[in-house]
Amino acid sequence: MREKDRRHKQKSSDGNTLATVLGAVGTALLVLVILMCVPITIPRLFGYQIYTVISGSMEPAIPTGSLVYTKGLAPESVVAGDVIAFYSETDTGAIITHRVVENRIVSGEFVTKGDANASEDLNTVKYDYLMGKVEITIPYVGTYLSIVATAAGKIATACLIAAALIFRLIAARLRKEE
Repeated sequence: MREKDRRHKQKSSDGNTLATVLGAVGTALLVLVILMCVPITIPRLFGYQIYTVISGSMEPAIPTGSLVYTKGLAPESVVAGDVIAFYSETDTGAIITHRVVENRIVSGEFVTKGDANASEDLNTVKYDYLMGKVEITIPYVGTYLSIVATAAGKIATACLIAAALIFRLIAARLRKEE
């Protein structure tokens, strides 16, 4: 009888260890998904718009692939040296992040320049095209989040969530069988 008890105890211990490992892996995957979502969800609650920088025109201050957080403001309050995000007049839908060289309040436009560019931008930026002032930049994170935003990235994220839930369910079942 003691041999049988010892084997049962050994089997129970092995199942408990596996349940613990699977539960921990499931929890870690869920935490990973939550951490991936935080940089693009929480700031929006505080009025920030979030973009990924795709060109090197603002390097080294804002490297390509940086995540930038902008906040709307009155165009008249923008001063020379501020970095702003704005819609391009020539490229429909393109968002540009450049430094303000001059704010022409009377004509309602900005003169801008990318830090890495040799000269000022050819076109001025009308106030209507202003999206906001860049408040926060996180280098290189934008590239990663751009990948997550693709169809494949969303599928991969859904698979991580599914795997996490499956691991947690298996762990719960193993604990229940003990």
